[in-house]
Amino acid sequence: MAGDQLNVLNALDVAKTQWYHFTAIIIAGMGFFTDAYDLFCISLVTKLLGRIYYHVDGAEKPGTLPPNVSAAVNGVAFCGTLAGQLFFGWLGDKLGRKKVYGMTLMVMVLCSVASGLSFGSDPKTVMTTLCFFRFWLGFGIGGDYPLSATIMSEYANKKTRGAFIAAVFAMQGFGILTGGIFAIIVAAAFEAKFPSPAYQVDALASTVPQADYVWRIILMVGALPAAMTYYSRSKMPETARYTALVAKDAKLAASNMSKVLQVEIEADQQKSEDKSNSFGLFSKEFMKRHGLHLLGTTSTWFLLDIAFYSQNLFQKDIFSAIGWIPPAQTMNAIQEVFKIARAQTLIAMCSTVPGYWFTVAFIDVIGRFAIQMMGFFFMTVFMFALAIPYDHWTHKDNRIGFVAMYSLTFFFANFGPNATTFVVPAEIFPARFRSTCHGISAASGKLGAMVGAFGFLYLAQSPDKNKTEHGYPPGIGVKNSLIVLGVVNLLGMVFTLLVPESKGKSLEEMSGENEQHDEISSTSNNNSNNTAPATA
Repeated sequence: MAGDQLNVLNALDVAKTQWYHFTAIIIAGMGFFTDAYDLFCISLVTKLLGRIYYHVDGAEKPGTLPPNVSAAVNGVAFCGTLAGQLFFGWLGDKLGRKKVYGMTLMVMVLCSVASGLSFGSDPKTVMTTLCFFRFWLGFGIGGDYPLSATIMSEYANKKTRGAFIAAVFAMQGFGILTGGIFAIIVAAAFEAKFPSPAYQVDALASTVPQADYVWRIILMVGALPAAMTYYSRSKMPETARYTALVAKDAKLAASNMSKVLQVEIEADQQKSEDKSNSFGLFSKEFMKRHGLHLLGTTSTWFLLDIAFYSQNLFQKDIFSAIGWIPPAQTMNAIQEVFKIARAQTLIAMCSTVPGYWFTVAFIDVIGRFAIQMMGFFFMTVFMFALAIPYDHWTHKDNRIGFVAMYSLTFFFANFGPNATTFVVPAEIFPARFRSTCHGISAASGKLGAMVGAFGFLYLAQSPDKNKTEHGYPPGIGVKNSLIVLGVVNLLGMVFTLLVPESKGKSLEEMSGENEQHDEISSTSNNNSNNTAPATA
């Protein structure tokens, strides 16, 4: 089969790991670093936004965002991301990966800055402009998912491809970590410069006017890492697989990759006209070959993100419930940002970041399927272990145990389906649909994130209406919400059975493009003895 693979693709598959692989990881990874920073930093400042813009005179507790505003602020970026994944995924297959790659970055940079500059002084104006810019920020972030994964998979060799794509995704961990650390630094600096009493001592004075700068600075800094890699992205050549298999220019692909790999690659004589490879996306032939694969990648990512994002965005609520973050009225506004950021940073440092890099280390050793199945299994186990004896975990003496179990759930999400659901769609579909199919899978994930983010807001409320947060209807409580998430993870294991193993195989072998290439070569050899065979 490999005998009929184009020279340039074979050269990429067997290339030794070298410097350009690492520069590609950094260039693509900085996009993901920014994505994670931008998507997760909002959860650090939502309580602060509530205090600044929704303060109620004489209230026992500090102001909080009303349920609809909270859902919009937390979730609007996901709506943008979903739209961006579908649009830029499709565009990446139509125009080429490189052309679209710079666009997504510019959108991210501009909207990061703009969301921090959300104007107006009354709550409605500020929240409306914040949501508007965060939607478009999400749109840019959405484009980064299919393009980064596809570019990395098409540049990598087949031996370490999984680790390279996972390493790009693992930069998310550093983005979350950096968001937390930066918020700690900003909050500590503002607290030192503008000290204020706790809310219960003096409600008005507990939120200093300068606190309005804190959330804006935290949101705007997300633009920096993306801006720093814009030039490098513009200099990356188009991937050889797009140039050879989609644009049908094997000669240009060989020339581009000769420069990158610094070896001479003989250009294939023919432009690969591929008659049997002309079926369209969602055609009967596509559904026969790849329909179950697409169902597998979309359903597992959807289920994973319900659990992952409901945990991640609402960490601070869980920390408050078990007492890691003191009651809001015992702190001033900036102290609350500091405490939330500290808790989130500890979780990221101890479980989120290590989980990603465990995947990088083992994905090409034990394979995607095993990691995904194992991750879903342990997430299910730990969710039930947290949920069933939930009352036990709420006692002061058992808090550390709760946090340890909670951290392990995160660890196995990242050393598990959170990474593999990103890697696999970039490996198993044909080159001309690869970016689109990855975008569809990722958009399905974001749909799950919205279910997790919006649904958990309401579900986790206490069933006792006297104990719910202001403005929320009674829910099923944290315990029952965790049981629901456990069931979601269990379903993830079932749908993982639809996902094929791609470890150690070339992209063309996985997508069936080699077989199609074989058919064309043999047909053309039968028809004409003068046709140059496409040898590898």
